[in-house]
Amino acid sequence: MSITFVPTPDVPAIDASVDHAIRSIVSGASTDATCATDLALGPWDFDTRPGYGPGSSMGDVIPTGAPRQGELPASYREAGEDELDHRIRAAKATLGDRVVVLGHFYQREEVVRHADYVGDSYQLATAAKARTDAEAIVFCGVHFMAETADLLSGPDQAVILPNLAAGCSMADMADIDQVEDCWEQLSEVFGDLEVVDEGGRVPVIPVTYMNSSAAIKGFVGRHGGIVCTSSNAETVLEWAFERGRRVLFFPDQHLGRNTAKAMGVPLDRMPMWNPRAALGGSSTTELLDSRVILWHGFCSVHRRFSVAQIEKARAEHPGVRVIVHPECPMEVVDAADEAGSTDYIRRAIAAATTPTTFAIGTEVNLVRRLAAQFPQHEIFCLDPVVCPCSTMYRIHPGYLAWVLEELVAGRTPNRITVTADVADPARIALERMLAAKPPVVAVP
Repeated sequence: MSITFVPTPDVPAIDASVDHAIRSIVSGASTDATCATDLALGPWDFDTRPGYGPGSSMGDVIPTGAPRQGELPASYREAGEDELDHRIRAAKATLGDRVVVLGHFYQREEVVRHADYVGDSYQLATAAKARTDAEAIVFCGVHFMAETADLLSGPDQAVILPNLAAGCSMADMADIDQVEDCWEQLSEVFGDLEVVDEGGRVPVIPVTYMNSSAAIKGFVGRHGGIVCTSSNAETVLEWAFERGRRVLFFPDQHLGRNTAKAMGVPLDRMPMWNPRAALGGSSTTELLDSRVILWHGFCSVHRRFSVAQIEKARAEHPGVRVIVHPECPMEVVDAADEAGSTDYIRRAIAAATTPTTFAIGTEVNLVRRLAAQFPQHEIFCLDPVVCPCSTMYRIHPGYLAWVLEELVAGRTPNRITVTADVADPARIALERMLAAKPPVVAVP
C-alpha cells in the first residue's frame, strides 16, 4: 500500500523533496530559510557526534549512551540520488516478499517512495503486526517505532532500523528510572496504587504515548496501563478513566493536555510532573485533586508552531483553513480551525472538494508531500523555516540501500530486539492500544 502521487493534469508537479528545498536554500537558489544549513550534509557526518543532529531537536539534550550508528560504507555515502534509487529498487525486487519496508509520514520523500506501507505510528504498528509473511521488517522511522514493530512481529522476524542514531528527543524525555521514581512518589501520596475503590478504580492509571521506549511501555503494561497514539488518545483516556481516578500521561504534555481539555477536564486539574523536582513540582493537594498528571515532555517539531504564525497565515490568506497536530501547544491548537493526527490531516485535505488554502502545523516532509499530492489546493507549512524532524531525517536513502543490500547478501544489520522481561508486559499495553480503536472522525 505504498502511496503514489499523481499531479493533476495541466498543473506542474510540485517537488515534495525537503532535501531539494534545503539544498536550494544553502546554494542560494532559494530565498527561503532553514533552521540549519548542516541539513544539506549527509547524516553520516553526524553519526559519531553526540546529539540528535541538525533540525528541530538539535537543541535538545540527548541521554548519555544513546545509540550511535557505525560508519556507512563509502559507496553509499558517495552515491547520487538516482544511483541510490536504482539500488534500492533492485534490492527490493530481489528480496520480494521476504522484506517489507515501513515508512512514517515524516520520512524524507526519497525514502517514502520505497515504502510498502506509509502511515502514522498507529497505522505502521498495525502493518507490522499484519505482515507475518515477511522475514525482515525495515522500519524507516525512529528507534521507539522499531522497538514497537519488534514487540508486535513474530519471533522469527527481524526488525531493522536503517540508522541506529534515529532516536526521538520526546521519547528520551521520560526514561524508565524517572518514571519508576515518579510512581514511587505517587504511591506515597495516593497509597497502594493497586487498591481499587468502591467503583472498581485504582488511584492512577499510567498512559504512555507511542513515542516512548519499550522499557516505558513495559512499565505501563506491568501497572495496568495502556499505550496511546495521537489517533486514539481520547479513546484511550476514556478507557483509563473507567479504570482509574486519574491518569499519569507521558511523555508529551501537549497531547495529554489538548486531549483531556477537549474531554472537559479543567486545566487546574492537570498538574505538570517535572521529573527533576520533588512530587514533580506540585503539592500533595494538587496531586490529590488531579485528573491528569502531565509529564514535562514535548515534541520539538510541534513546539515550533505559534499563534503568531496562524495570525500571519490568516492575514495573508483570507479564508485559510488551519489544521495542526495535537502535539502543538494548547494555545496553537485553540487558535487553529482543527487539530488532529497526521492521518486526520491527510484525510481532511483529501476530502476537500473545492480548491482550498491549507496552513498545516506538522512536520514539513508530510506537508510538502501533501502539497505535491493535492496541487488543486494551496498547502503550506505554518512554520516558514524549513526545519524537519532531526531524527526522522537521519534515515537517508543511503542507509536504506545499505540495509537492503546487506539482506540480499544474507546479513542482518541494525536489528532491533526487545528483551523478554520488557517485551511481555509491553505487548500487553500495546494490545490494549490496538483494541482501543478510535471512532472514525468525520472531516469537515
